[in-house]
Amino acid sequence: MFRSHGYLCHSFIEKEIVVFKSDVLIIGTGIAGLCTAIQLAIQRKDLRITVVSKTNIDESNTRYAQGGIAAVWDRIKDDFNKHILDTMDAGDDLSDEKIVRIVVEEGPKRVQELIDWGSRFDKINKMEYDLGIEGGHSEHRILHYRDLTGAEIERALIEKTREFDNIKILEHYYAIDVITQHHLGYNVTRVMNDIECYGAYLLNQKNLEVETHLAKITVLATGGAGQIYRTTTNPIIATGDGIAMLYRAKGHVENMEFVQFHPTALYNPTGDNPAFLISEAVRGFGGVLKTKDGAEFMQKYDERQSLAPRDIVARAIDSEMKARGEDFVCLDCRHLNKEEFILHFPTIYKKCLSIGIDPMEQMIPVVPACHYMCGGIKVDENGNSSILKLYACGESTCTGLHGANRLASNSLLEGAVFSYRIANDIVSKIDKLVLNDQIPEWDATGTAHPKEMVLITQSIKELKEIMSYYVGIVRSNVRIRRALNRLHLLFDETEELYNSSKLSTALCELRNLITIGYLVTRSASMRKESRGLHYTTDYPEKHPFKQSSVL
Repeated sequence: MFRSHGYLCHSFIEKEIVVFKSDVLIIGTGIAGLCTAIQLAIQRKDLRITVVSKTNIDESNTRYAQGGIAAVWDRIKDDFNKHILDTMDAGDDLSDEKIVRIVVEEGPKRVQELIDWGSRFDKINKMEYDLGIEGGHSEHRILHYRDLTGAEIERALIEKTREFDNIKILEHYYAIDVITQHHLGYNVTRVMNDIECYGAYLLNQKNLEVETHLAKITVLATGGAGQIYRTTTNPIIATGDGIAMLYRAKGHVENMEFVQFHPTALYNPTGDNPAFLISEAVRGFGGVLKTKDGAEFMQKYDERQSLAPRDIVARAIDSEMKARGEDFVCLDCRHLNKEEFILHFPTIYKKCLSIGIDPMEQMIPVVPACHYMCGGIKVDENGNSSILKLYACGESTCTGLHGANRLASNSLLEGAVFSYRIANDIVSKIDKLVLNDQIPEWDATGTAHPKEMVLITQSIKELKEIMSYYVGIVRSNVRIRRALNRLHLLFDETEELYNSSKLSTALCELRNLITIGYLVTRSASMRKESRGLHYTTDYPEKHPFKQSSVL
């Protein structure tokens, strides 16, 4: 038995192999994963559905979404075309208009389902929702629950899953790799279109045993990868596991260079991981960006000022910080109504007070922080990846909706819409599929923590520094080359450690983070223009025709 590039090859031993079987295996418990499970269970009560969480079921990027979910709700003032145009504009002309139209037009139905399943959104009165506005939106269309929208949706979805006997939740299980022909000894290549997925190898973190979980269909809903950067609003579990697993299995990823930095994370000199997010809804509510001395600056960069799309605002803040040699800029909320501010943003207000800042008396110090991956696993309009029997949903995907930059509050909507489409597609074909149970067992010796934890910890720090310094908000050819050189060395060191150490979640996450760092950097090197979230000083202009970076 030996390890090679993340795969374990086995000689077959005459013994009984214990495997776990499902009809559908869903990895991830955010809005994308849970909605997919619920939609499947509603349509087919006979399907065996297993949903996997690497920690607790409620720990996901969804939980940390503050602002809300965008949908055309007020049909008198708003319409689908406005939302489509706003999305296309934010995506800097790289969004797929067909996908944008699908998400926008199907969105209200999916939001209504979330409401029917128990999600609460703020209202002006019993009949009318309090619709917010955020940067890049031309109308008030953001449904929200205070500044805890994601957590509220997550709560409702968890309760809804408990209504179905055919949904099984596995907590504290870490997905190591999806199972494909590689594990059967076939030498398939990335250009083939007949790679199949048979399930995944999962590390049971309670007993440190690797289990073989087989399924007719597997769905990756593993969220983002913000932990490749030093400062991020993503939880510590956001290590790009699904994207990295798919890439190792020779599936296609797309547009990984487009990493969205949220303009306004709370600046805390003591350091927070994740960084605390000051929602874009605060600017929609009337907060104004200023320098430390109280001067407004966004008018120099965009006529929409503090409500410009996130890529523009993040670059503007980065430019002001560098020009002035300062560590942060400020968000001024002192002119806003105190009672209304606390009502809408109780968590933000409480957090600011905890570090000695009263937003009604002092400006809030903010910095850009890695927030959202606009690229990811390349999927079609029904969530199919390039690997057969393997779907993907949510932030781990590149659907074509976001293009070069995500429009605020479109991400939760995307997860809800695509989970419905994935469930429909699965139901239409699953009865024709046969579960492949001729799968080798994972090497049982690789289930203990490695001895060199200090090497893992230091390598993660090095990765974050490389990505933050060289592949951040502003890039250049020389920075990207330096990052690729450093990443190659880090990859070699980590593979050596992986092949000589006992298996652990930390080591697997490190390998995935390095893979994501490489994909972002390699994709950035391929784009010879500045577009959306990718800005390079060597190619400051936008290319006249569209191109996608597929790896």
